[in-house]
Amino acid sequence: MTQKTFTAETVTLTKENGVGVITLNRPQVYNAMNKQLNEDLLKALKDVSRDEDVRAVIVTGAGKAFCSGADLNDRTDPNIDKLSLGNSVRDRYNPIVVTIAQMEKPVIAAVNGVAAGAGCSLALACDLRIVSEHAKFIEAFVRIGLVPDSGSSYFLPRLVGLGRAMELALSGTDVDAEQAVQIGLANRLVPHEQLQEEAMKWASRFAQAPTKAVALTKRSLYKGMEVSLEDALEYEAQLQDIAGKTADFQEGVQAFMEKRPPRFTGK
Repeated sequence: MTQKTFTAETVTLTKENGVGVITLNRPQVYNAMNKQLNEDLLKALKDVSRDEDVRAVIVTGAGKAFCSGADLNDRTDPNIDKLSLGNSVRDRYNPIVVTIAQMEKPVIAAVNGVAAGAGCSLALACDLRIVSEHAKFIEAFVRIGLVPDSGSSYFLPRLVGLGRAMELALSGTDVDAEQAVQIGLANRLVPHEQLQEEAMKWASRFAQAPTKAVALTKRSLYKGMEVSLEDALEYEAQLQDIAGKTADFQEGVQAFMEKRPPRFTGK
């Protein structure tokens, strides 16, 4: 049963069987990000982050696009007229990226169409990406004389390597769905009409997983990209100590001994 728990001007949130689905809802402008959408998206992300009943999250777009990036027609941001795009990025976009990265549950981008500029960055900030054949990734910043922001400079080279990231960022080239999977920009490609169903199936599996272990794994992978081998090994040991004290670990061992599927509760 689906329960709609959050409806804002530009974003909707539904929760079903442990999965929170956040949908950007400005289809008439290809889900371009105005100030209101940034605020609504951050609110929805914080909602699912706090909700212990939500154990996996999907971010997707209504209509034909995932997110076409910043709404260049938006005049509601006072930083625009002051030509302080840096403050706009700091205030409106960076909190969204940090919230996704620090969320103690997996976040899946279900990319149903174009993901351009900050919309591309949003998809890359998610932990996993499932795409339909209509999906397209565009690091479009250079097309209007800007630099990648909202996390693209961090996530893009880590996903595809420095050389490929440099090519995409400097050229602003379109990357179609098949190529995105080939180069590691996306994880899975599915038929467009099956995207939401397949994304829900994937998220539902995570929602039945040992939530604490998933959260600690996410934390360890981020840490492992930034530290030495010795520090990564020590951090793994610290997190393993935490995981070993969870009820889900006890259930996992018991299920293994009894030769049955585990029934994880996220505790």
